[in-house]
Amino acid sequence: MTQSDKTARRRIGIFGWGVVAPRSSDVEAFRANLSSSADWLEPFDDFGPNNFLVGKPNFDFEKYHQWIDDRFPPSRFSQLQSKMGGPTLFAVGSYIQALDQNPGIEQALQEMGSKAHVYVGTGLGDLPTIAEASLQADRAQREWDAFWAMPELCPARAAFEAGDAPPETSDGIPPHPDEAPPGQQEDTRRQWNSFWANRSSQLKKYLEQLREIENLSVQGEVESGKTSIIREKMKRATQLRKDWNAPPEPWAAISANVLWNIHSAPATQISMMGKITGPSFAPVAACSTFGVALKFGMDAIEKGEAEAVVIGATDPAPHSLTVGAFSAARVLASDGNVSKPLTGLRGTHVSGGACVWIIGDLEKMTARGFQPIGMEPLAVGITSDADHIITPSEVGPMECIRQALEKSGARAEEVATWDLHCTATPGDYLEVENARRLLPETVVMTARKGTFGHGMGTCGGWELTAQMLSSEEMTIPPTPLSETELNPEIARVHRNFVFENPVALPKGYAGKLSMGVGGINSCVICRPWSD
Repeated sequence: MTQSDKTARRRIGIFGWGVVAPRSSDVEAFRANLSSSADWLEPFDDFGPNNFLVGKPNFDFEKYHQWIDDRFPPSRFSQLQSKMGGPTLFAVGSYIQALDQNPGIEQALQEMGSKAHVYVGTGLGDLPTIAEASLQADRAQREWDAFWAMPELCPARAAFEAGDAPPETSDGIPPHPDEAPPGQQEDTRRQWNSFWANRSSQLKKYLEQLREIENLSVQGEVESGKTSIIREKMKRATQLRKDWNAPPEPWAAISANVLWNIHSAPATQISMMGKITGPSFAPVAACSTFGVALKFGMDAIEKGEAEAVVIGATDPAPHSLTVGAFSAARVLASDGNVSKPLTGLRGTHVSGGACVWIIGDLEKMTARGFQPIGMEPLAVGITSDADHIITPSEVGPMECIRQALEKSGARAEEVATWDLHCTATPGDYLEVENARRLLPETVVMTARKGTFGHGMGTCGGWELTAQMLSSEEMTIPPTPLSETELNPEIARVHRNFVFENPVALPKGYAGKLSMGVGGINSCVICRPWSD
């Protein structure tokens, strides 16, 4: 990169940030908690007694009630609370926090029109909402099949049990539940009920009547007509169930919240809450989601497509599905103790929450009277390993670092601080080794997943925010790691880490690597504004 290229580049600043993290309801609590070397983890209780520790987000949506009431009808807060899952609410709360650092920025984002964008993604999506809806659907399907399989509603079954059914009726009949081996009765009962429900003549009559109800069409003026027709259909369907004494149809038992909480929901809700009319979407890149969102936001600003972009990532609170899946992948610590990166490499800890930044064109934002915070983001590199779903490679991350350094204009020897992705798994060693092939031995490294755990998409945001706060405090906050715990193999490669005590911030560039499931890498290079 030539000097003219550097000077021609649009400079970008961070103008607001918000955090929801374990033991941290907002960015100021996050800042205060970083000053301690204690971890923020606690026992996971969804499985009953177990040996897992997790990072549970400290969050109360009520904190944002007044802000929402000041801008929307009184029903909006309760609608959000009842319809939106944790990831969306965490992101909305973080966005509202991000407006605090520069008063007036909320109005400015609205005035920008299509020049204000929202790129807020997720690593995992709203799995708790999906899990609950799946359980509801399963329960409803079992009740539905059991009802219509009853002999009085299924003449075919009644004839079979009476011995009056023609021989061809017996083809394909599953075993009776009472004949199933121990431990298989429940599955056999479901197959039994499903078989007979599909042959219920009474169910066919019920569905014919239901089709007549659903065939009602909108009449007259569309907007008022569609509301009245929906109400009429619901009223008649409810009466039909009463007439038959039937349970709800399985499709009627599933919450529409599944649709409201797809991966784009956090981004679109922020666009609605902030009245931001530019494009909004959800970048999804596993553990590299925050870095990828930052790159897309910076690209849009550098191309002149956006003046400001709300970027970020959000993930659900620890759930039995995520904890169980991480455990099954053999990357989760499960001995009841805090697993610190760079030590025993026993595995990571699942956590949840959100991190949202507002980034913008430095020249245009300062002209509006807004001041940047943290450090200046210079460049983001993105690569893929194209190798293994979970084990990091050598080539992918190193190329990502090289790409970020080249785009930023920084030389490797000018990098003073580096935050690692390290997850307390064997990949920690390769990550440190890769970094040291490019970076000097003087670089001060941090690894913070032993502090707040591993939020799939949002963790990169927490780690970057911690790095940004270092420049404001001129001190790198401590980590739970002690020098005596450092893995001997890693110590042979590098020893200059931040341990239980804070470290004075050295002068130079700052780097942050994230490595996502599937081999997605992002590397962010920043520098203090004082430079």
